[in-house]
Amino acid sequence: MLPEGFVYIKDVIESVREDIRYAGEHNFVGCPVDGYLAPKSVLKTEAAQALKKAAEEFARKGLYLLIYDAYRPQRAVDHFVRWAKDPDDVKTKDEFYPTLAKSELFPKGYIAVYSGHSRGLTVDLTLIDRDGNELDMGGEFDWFSRISSHDYEDLTPAQKANRELLRSGMLAAGFDDYVEEWWHYTFKCDLPKVYYDFPIE
Repeated sequence: MLPEGFVYIKDVIESVREDIRYAGEHNFVGCPVDGYLAPKSVLKTEAAQALKKAAEEFARKGLYLLIYDAYRPQRAVDHFVRWAKDPDDVKTKDEFYPTLAKSELFPKGYIAVYSGHSRGLTVDLTLIDRDGNELDMGGEFDWFSRISSHDYEDLTPAQKANRELLRSGMLAAGFDDYVEEWWHYTFKCDLPKVYYDFPIE
């Protein structure tokens, strides 16, 4: 069901959990996003194998990966663009971007017209314990705010430690972080810069 070179993350990392927000309504658009026909996470094979290394190291600490998003069809990115251009659709503002206007989301880098997600190299994730409880990162996934930045200072020591634990583990496995979003990591590689648009089924 997948193009050559792509895999379902769950097939590579059995312990991974998934909360694919864009396949449902709990996301900043407020509805299922174009191209998400199933709540599954997909990556390029190389990125998934690197993520497996990270997962194995976290498992030694009694921690596991929870995936919010991975490969993202280009049609989903286009859906984000249409949503951002509709000034009347603000039903998710209080939860996801309470301090910003929709018009600021692209300039501030929270949404992009072309995304590493559509290359199959980027993953949004957090850590959970053995009981499935998310570690406290001091902010929620897709909270478009300074609070989500890696260099945000007003966090508790435990929240800072949790963010750094995730960050150091992902960097060690070959991923780059994104300063504005503590959950966002992109696998470093020399694969061609192709943006894919097959649906997630």
